[in-house]
Amino acid sequence: MELKQRIFLMDMLGKYILENGEDLREECSRAEQQNPWFSHDFIFLSLKSIREAFLQKSILEKWAVSYPIKMKGISKKVGLTLAGNIPLVGFHDFLCVFISGHQAILKLSSKDEVLMTHFITKLIEWDGDVAQQVSISSDLKNCDAYIATGSNNSARYFEFYFQKYPHIIRKNRTSVAILYGQETASDLSFLADDMMLYYGMGCRNVSHLFVPKDYDFLPLLNALKKYHSFIDFHKYKNNYDYRLSILLMNQTPFMDSGGILLIENESLFAQLSCIHYSYYQNEQHLHETLQRNDQIQCIVGFHGLPFGKTQYPSIQDFADGIDTMQFLCNL
Repeated sequence: MELKQRIFLMDMLGKYILENGEDLREECSRAEQQNPWFSHDFIFLSLKSIREAFLQKSILEKWAVSYPIKMKGISKKVGLTLAGNIPLVGFHDFLCVFISGHQAILKLSSKDEVLMTHFITKLIEWDGDVAQQVSISSDLKNCDAYIATGSNNSARYFEFYFQKYPHIIRKNRTSVAILYGQETASDLSFLADDMMLYYGMGCRNVSHLFVPKDYDFLPLLNALKKYHSFIDFHKYKNNYDYRLSILLMNQTPFMDSGGILLIENESLFAQLSCIHYSYYQNEQHLHETLQRNDQIQCIVGFHGLPFGKTQYPSIQDFADGIDTMQFLCNL
């Protein structure tokens, strides 16, 4: 397939998402049934973000011209192991392989199979040549390169099995925010989105807050009340109740917005329904230190991303700061 056709098909997929026809709505319902964490609202948010940031002809053409992409594929077989923590979280990796002209062999997460399978089926329906460039498999043997996303534990296995091949291995990451106490109500409302969209399960979700001494948490707690409805979702409530009981038994101080627990803890990673915070002395030194930390995906606030932007990555926002397109073009 020529690059022009590959871009045309991705633009067509974007228009298909925009139309939100009966077929797509049915598949979204199936995805929610398969994984209850994928609520209708969060599936829609993911689709909207992908369509607006990735799947437009002008965006794709401008992006592609920045790389030495071959006009015609297929060149190498690239095995993709996709995560399943939020809807379509692996779509950007798939897009990179497809546009670069390589053959994508996808190993889908059992938590996020429905929509990726539907999109690939649609692409093949629109152009039969896609079947030569994209396939789904439970076995990623005999690939020329690999891109795998998982936990720190699974990453060790990936690094062992794929050590002889060009690869990108992604481990656990999370995001943080640096506050200085002068944030507006709007800032804090957007920060609540950064923390709680997708139930806080993405690596771009803020799980740790760095705050100055004597920081007033009350405005933030009020901002977090917009997500009080999470407590009505039984899976989320089970996590919240469990974490709350542990805190009470251990007599650990905490704050509660009515469904989200704020706990003073140095760990960057927090359990579901919890947000950690710690105090800092020097903003500039803290930011420089965090930039060198390979566990951090996004830094929000002071000299970082604007509030409310973590879950709206652009097409050039590569996971872990590794340029996936350049990796693929260098194969």
